[in-house]
Parts: sequence; structure tokens; C-alpha cells
Amino acid sequence: MTLRLPLSFLLAVVIASSALAAEPSPSATSPTNPLGGKAGSEKVAPGQPRVISWEELVPKDWDPMKELKGMDLSKLDDSDPRANELLMKLQDVSNNAPTNTAMNGVEVKIPGFIVPLEENKGEVTEFLLVPYFGACIHTPPPPANQILHVRPKQGAKFRAMDTVWVTGKLQTLRNDSMMGVSGYHITADSVTKYTGGAK
Repeated sequence: MTLRLPLSFLLAVVIASSALAAEPSPSATSPTNPLGGKAGSEKVAPGQPRVISWEELVPKDWDPMKELKGMDLSKLDDSDPRANELLMKLQDVSNNAPTNTAMNGVEVKIPGFIVPLEENKGEVTEFLLVPYFGACIHTPPPPANQILHVRPKQGAKFRAMDTVWVTGKLQTLRNDSMMGVSGYHITADSVTKYTGGAK
């Protein structure tokens, strides 16, 4: 089944993603900026995961707006065949968004929102982690480089859109699910309630 999304929704997602790609390298998340900071760097204690922000998952040279350059979008509405063609291109760009290969194999800790894929006995055993509330459920999925496919080592007692910290080794591994295409995978050592701090 192919999901038809309004052009305006998908454009909003791609524009938000291009803002991520254009930003300078961010610092780790912090209690005062829980879902991502900008500039600076922090030392990681040996044996501890690196607290990362979502911006670090986007390659610096990725330009999702490349397909829109030179187009006058004000002349398109959702019923225009050219809008449908553009929509298909943008969905392809989003689903095939490149990952940051430098993050492959890094032990990380990242906050986000749960989109359940599988549950067993009241526990989530497989889910997508997304950077903003409603992604994949109430709004179109973010680009693949902004979705993590998570399999906790132990089931997690959380519900859809609960905010959590996920800790584990990050892999650049694509996964297609009915809720979205993810560019990263984590076999999570822990999934804990987000409390506002990385500790």
C-alpha cells in the first residue's frame, strides 16, 4: 500500500531536515537543551556512552532541498500532476536520506519519542525512535537519517510517544517498517524514562 501524503506536509519535513543539515556540528544534549545543542564538544568518560543530538545523525553535506531548487512551488496544489511527481521525488529523498557513517559503531545515548512496532505482554520489544512528538503517527515520517530502529535487550514498559533515553551501539543499518524507513539501528542496552538530564 502506498501512502499519499499532502505535498505541504512532506515539504515541511524536508525543509526541517535541510535546516538540520545546514547547522554547524552540535554539542551533546544537555539538561537545558534536551533534544540537541549547537557547537562545542564534551569529553566522554571511558566506558560511557556519548550523549548525542539528532543533528549529529545528518551528514553535513546532505542537501534535501536540491530537488526543489529553481521551482516555483506557489503554482502547485495537491491536485496538480506535477505536485504528485514532486511528492514522489521528495518521498524518495526522505526514505533514502544518507546516514553519518562516522556514527557507525559509536556507543550513544539519545533522547526521543517512541513509535511502537512490536509489543509482548505489555512491553515494547521493537520501536522507532523519532526526534519530535507525532512523527510517523500524526505527521509524515522524518527522513531516514532522523529515525532509529530500536530493539531493546529487555522489553520496555512504555507507550506510543513516550519520551525516553535510549543507550546502545549505533549502527548505520536501514530498516523499512510500516511506520517509516530508518537509517540507523540500536540494540538498546537500556531504554529509560526521559527526565530532562543525561545522567
